[in-house]
Amino acid sequence: MSDQPATPVLDRITRPADMKSLSDAELNQLAREVRQETISAVSVTGGHLGAGLGVVELTVALHAVFDTPRDKLIWDVGHQCYPHKILTERRDRIRTLRQKDGLSGFTKRSESPYDPFGAAHSSTSISAALGFTVARDLGGVVDEGLGDAIAVIGDGSMSAGMAYEAMNNVGHLGKRMIVILNDNEMSIAPPVGAMSSYLSRLYAEEPFQELKAAAKGAASLLPEPFREGARRAKDMLKGMAVGGTLFEQLGFSYLGPIDGHDMNQLLPVLRTVKARATGPILIHVLTKKGKGYGPAEKARDKGHGVSKFNVVTGEQAKAPSNAPSYTSVFAKSLLAHAAEDDKICAVTAAMPDGTGLNLFAERYPSRCFDVGIAEQHGVTFSAALAAGGMKPFCAIYSTFLQRGYDQVVHDVAIQRLPVRFAIDRAGLVGADGATHAGAFDIGFMANLPGMVVMAAADEAELRHMVATAAAYEDGPIAFRFPRGEGKGVNMPERGTPLDIGKGRLIAEGQRVALLSFGTRLAEVEKAAEALSAKGINPTIADARFAKPLDRDLILRLATEHEALITIEEGAVGGFGSHVAQFLADSGVFDDGLKFRSMVLPDIFIDQAGPADMYAVAGMNAEHIEAKVLDVLGVANIGAQRA
Repeated sequence: MSDQPATPVLDRITRPADMKSLSDAELNQLAREVRQETISAVSVTGGHLGAGLGVVELTVALHAVFDTPRDKLIWDVGHQCYPHKILTERRDRIRTLRQKDGLSGFTKRSESPYDPFGAAHSSTSISAALGFTVARDLGGVVDEGLGDAIAVIGDGSMSAGMAYEAMNNVGHLGKRMIVILNDNEMSIAPPVGAMSSYLSRLYAEEPFQELKAAAKGAASLLPEPFREGARRAKDMLKGMAVGGTLFEQLGFSYLGPIDGHDMNQLLPVLRTVKARATGPILIHVLTKKGKGYGPAEKARDKGHGVSKFNVVTGEQAKAPSNAPSYTSVFAKSLLAHAAEDDKICAVTAAMPDGTGLNLFAERYPSRCFDVGIAEQHGVTFSAALAAGGMKPFCAIYSTFLQRGYDQVVHDVAIQRLPVRFAIDRAGLVGADGATHAGAFDIGFMANLPGMVVMAAADEAELRHMVATAAAYEDGPIAFRFPRGEGKGVNMPERGTPLDIGKGRLIAEGQRVALLSFGTRLAEVEKAAEALSAKGINPTIADARFAKPLDRDLILRLATEHEALITIEEGAVGGFGSHVAQFLADSGVFDDGLKFRSMVLPDIFIDQAGPADMYAVAGMNAEHIEAKVLDVLGVANIGAQRA
């Protein structure tokens, strides 16, 4: 099509096997064409642009040298997998990325045999590669066979403890396995911590590093009489600078650093490793996120996540905004409290922009801590901050908080430390799909003794919940809120602390009570309007708290109505389950109360627009209306669960 780039070499490639006949010059041209195709596709769909552009040459080189899908190429996180998808039989669908019924924005086993291991969270690749390696050596069989395992992990992902747990195990077993450290000096946010500084020192003196890399790489290729001298020279060089010794102490042979955008370096190194490796090898590759596209290279986040954009100018399409985002309301509310209380501090795990804490860091840099991709550490760090007399707000996405759950239990809840958990991206999130859906935090937080759990029905309620958390000192407290814009309600000048464990009555009605927890309240109100036209006027209440429950409100709703229906943006085992347990203990069911709980279904829901995802979940206004009609025994003309 006329608006797509000319790609004569790429047009000849359907699968990686087609690349085996290309010359090195043609592989260079292929990389240029894959970069243009990636830019063109993401301009149509939006998505993760910068990460993929940074690994175009690496992707082409890996598929040209190794024999995928027999060789298992495992991309950590998967943000960078679009060029990989273009080269692995999916180019014809690349403009469906992150759309309903389209390609996933991450690697996904069910999508292609070229995605041997799905990933959308960080730091899993080395563990997975070792699993494939051991399965190969134990005689495991999959359809295409088992060859080498190659993990590609970014420097940001190397800040997570799981990567080192895996490397320690790899080094202990000593099996042939390849780890490629994609060092772009930037994950989503600029990398933090000692590992980033260590990697920076590795290539601070580039000519020296080239000499050291050459000495190390050449040693294994020399005739035996000369190898001892080469080893002594290598040891001397190691004594002069840190080099790759950390990785070598973990049991890896270290090669690099090499230029990840220079095919004349990548191809020989990968070919040599494939031909000669006998144990674990780490190849340190330097890349630039957003490489080859000016607007991405200049962007603060190097084009990490973009909406649809104009390829020529890089200008992104912006939907008209009717209300502030929940994230910005949280961030600005927290700033207001921090201005009045110097004990308030903030902790995030490599997501300062995503959680809005970049604003806090600009205003109060000494009180804001980005701990890197290390949620476990972030939670325990927050616990000790609280034990030390500070008031930490630990802001982590719902799905990422799952990685720190043992620390929430062991280090926070058991010790009843007043850590304030700001749980962003609660509920279904749209294009990122099942891997980022905040479906489980209500259950896993509300099950903990002493934990207070709130959910904001709108942006004004969120402001009040930030104030509640700031004022609460009796133990841990959590509040959850979704991705995206608020409802456009009138905003209070500042938040007012809520009474702990108290909900609010929105509308008085008869026969059926609808008890909402979270932002489905807007859909509940729409359903009530439709029901009113049928002569049914439900009572509507906003629970505000999943723990402690507002027992007085719940008992009143249960005893004054034929039916009570709870609605929440979470999986079974959450708010509705706590309400059901309380009502069972209270004996209300003995009096004939009809109780129903509307929760996310027991499936993982693929990416789509949030409204479409909630339609699949059966959680939109028409589904709530249908549930009311069904429980009251009225002819059900509403929508059924999709």
